[in-house]
Amino acid sequence: MTEAAAKPGSARRVRAGWARTAARLPRATGESLLAALLLLNVLTTHPPHRLPVAVALTAALALPLLWRRRAPLAVFAAVAGAAFVQWLADVQLPADVALLVALYTVAAHAGRRAALAAGAVVEAGALLACLRWAADGAFLTPFVAVTAMAVAAAVLGVNVRTTRAYLAAVEERAARLEREQEQQARLAVAEERTRITREMHDIVTHNLSVMVALTDAAVCAQHRSPERTTAAMLQVAETGRQALTDMRRSLGILRADEPDAERHPLPGIGQLEALADQMGSAGLPTRLDVDGGHAHIPATAQLTVYRLVQEALTNTLKHTPAGTRAEVRIRCAPGTVTVDVTDSGPCPPPPAAAPSGHGIPGMRERAATYGGTLRAGPLPDGGWGVHTRLLLGSGGAAGA
Repeated sequence: MTEAAAKPGSARRVRAGWARTAARLPRATGESLLAALLLLNVLTTHPPHRLPVAVALTAALALPLLWRRRAPLAVFAAVAGAAFVQWLADVQLPADVALLVALYTVAAHAGRRAALAAGAVVEAGALLACLRWAADGAFLTPFVAVTAMAVAAAVLGVNVRTTRAYLAAVEERAARLEREQEQQARLAVAEERTRITREMHDIVTHNLSVMVALTDAAVCAQHRSPERTTAAMLQVAETGRQALTDMRRSLGILRADEPDAERHPLPGIGQLEALADQMGSAGLPTRLDVDGGHAHIPATAQLTVYRLVQEALTNTLKHTPAGTRAEVRIRCAPGTVTVDVTDSGPCPPPPAAAPSGHGIPGMRERAATYGGTLRAGPLPDGGWGVHTRLLLGSGGAAGA
């Protein structure tokens, strides 16, 4: 998934790089063409005796524009200096438009303060130029025109910078959302793997424990009671089929139209009686007491109750000697389900280290999905007990 998710991002970066390269070519070409046109205009309009000065000033005004995006402030300073030299030399040139281009570049690529300072420099230059070259009595009209062009160049540059910042923010937000979606997908995969692992542990551990117990009983009874041996082996086969069906259902590959789907519905409180009978056949007599109706309880919550009882009884079957009895009590209320599983076996010795299996930790995770806290430990009067209360209003199907 990570590799697949990385490929679109890499492709986008490659396309963006090509787009930036393609965008630079027309800009560089346009700036070079502007400088060439300005020089051509000087060569064709100025008399020979003034041509060297005009060409030099035009080159000083136009050529720095080729680097205006790399160093907008330095280019503006160079163009403004060339324009001031032009004013001192008293030479009027159409290359003065380079000053407006440099002002636009500062407004588009530098900060607001730099744009204001550059605008003030251009205004001062416009004032000096109009004072020197404006016709008598016509100072105001050219000054207003030059000021309007300077304001337009500055406003256009600011708008470009704002638009660029907005697009960058949108791209960054899209990239962040993409990363969050990838993280959510990875978390969903991890949660699904955890769910499948928990289900597989409960199914395999329970059914294998029952099958081992039934097989041992069949071996012991094969000479004294052949009919009991046959019944035990038939139940072993049925338990194996049940395990295969539960595994296929947990992996999501059992179709609803298959016969096994009708023979083995999703385990719930209604199947606890069959579970108790199965445990009794395996050598653990189990008493079941269900108080209250369970029709209103969601299927996922019923599956959680079933898996909790199944795991608790499986642990009792595996870790207690023959003759141990178990009792399951289920209390169904409108908003809660209380589960108590107790046995009469001896308390196991305390473990030397924290358990590393999926038994009790998996039961705690299932109970926590519905806001419950699972307690598992020895009882005051002997035996072992498991207790939890599920809150139906806080459950999630995914966790079940």
